[in-house]
Amino acid sequence: MKKLNHEDFDEKYVDTIEVNEIDKFVCREMIRQVHRYIKAMKGSKMVMDQFTAYIDSLDLEGKQKALAQYIDLNRKVLKGCDFKMVLARAIANYCDTFEYMHTMINNRGKMIYYLHRIKDTYVKFHEIFEENGKYGMRDHEGNILLHPIYDFLRTPYVYVDELMIMPVIAEKDGKMGLVRPDGKDTIVADFVYDDVSLRTEPPFFEARKGKMRGTLDRYGRFEEQTLNS
Repeated sequence: MKKLNHEDFDEKYVDTIEVNEIDKFVCREMIRQVHRYIKAMKGSKMVMDQFTAYIDSLDLEGKQKALAQYIDLNRKVLKGCDFKMVLARAIANYCDTFEYMHTMINNRGKMIYYLHRIKDTYVKFHEIFEENGKYGMRDHEGNILLHPIYDFLRTPYVYVDELMIMPVIAEKDGKMGLVRPDGKDTIVADFVYDDVSLRTEPPFFEARKGKMRGTLDRYGRFEEQTLNS
């Protein structure tokens, strides 16, 4: 007997209606996971309301994409996240009887199929790559987010309280700045700084230019720090 693989299962045994409904319930569970993360990071009710309002404004595909982007930036969301439990809760919400739920959960091929589907949907990490001694960034599909023209890149993995794209710390021609990973190498903060480092809270970046020190926000706005004498 031919061994059933992921593609065979998808082609021969998947019920489209079932898949669509499971996708919806899984999405709800992933939103719940993000809610837990925001609470753990001491996010405010306003933050939670903003997150909920934005997610609610999207269709299912939009929700999945936004959550994947958020998880890529806030990878600690997945700490303690058991995809089997996410799937089990989704199946429980989908099934109208315990017997039906029990049958689905004990169907090994179906569980493997859905677990792969969850990971393929929500775990989409970008990567830094090197080419000819320079560094760039590409997404999980290999699409260029930043071209390999930089001497140094650092993605700011910090807790953020909204679904947003953070600029990346970059070095070019001996100077530091901030660039947006949008495929266009959009400069957020000009390459005029001797050093840019990451902070764990807004405005997220510290910068130094000669004897001048200050902070940079995610829009590239510099604020000089006043040092006590």
